[in-house]
Amino acid sequence: MQWTNHGERPVYESPWVSVLLADVEVPDGPRFDHHLVRVRAAAGTVVNDPDRGVLLLWRHRFITDTWGWEIPAGGVDVDEPIADAAAREVLEETGWRPGPLRPLVDWFPSNGLSDQRFHAFVADGATHEGEPSDPTEAERVEWVTVERLRQIVAAGEMRDGLSLTACCYALAQGLL
Repeated sequence: MQWTNHGERPVYESPWVSVLLADVEVPDGPRFDHHLVRVRAAAGTVVNDPDRGVLLLWRHRFITDTWGWEIPAGGVDVDEPIADAAAREVLEETGWRPGPLRPLVDWFPSNGLSDQRFHAFVADGATHEGEPSDPTEAERVEWVTVERLRQIVAAGEMRDGLSLTACCYALAQGLL
């Protein structure tokens, strides 16, 4: 059953997020306003090096007031190729330039409320370029073994949805 969207009106808009009310109708059912959040896409990379492990960030998220391990990730700029955004975020956040990126998986993390789309990539290895250009992103940057990554996931120390999904998918597919 496909709902009909008769139009949307803004409640709040910014360069980062838009909150709208969508005028929707359910087949053979009512017509009503449905809240909708539009957010730009995000891209992240699982950087894996056979000698070093997986490149992770340890960071605090003020919105949830939680600490956790994350892969390098961030927003895709307007007209920026998604893979370029993923590689840019790795370099900015870690100081490491990832090897060639391969698409891993993409998904809508909350498609009942938002159109945000996550894109995950895998990179084999990375070259150290220097310190992160954005030192406010993480408390620390570390290479962790695949076994340590499994422990991090099992212990609930990776709470970011983009990171958790990408790492679990890479582990399940035997890419790490």
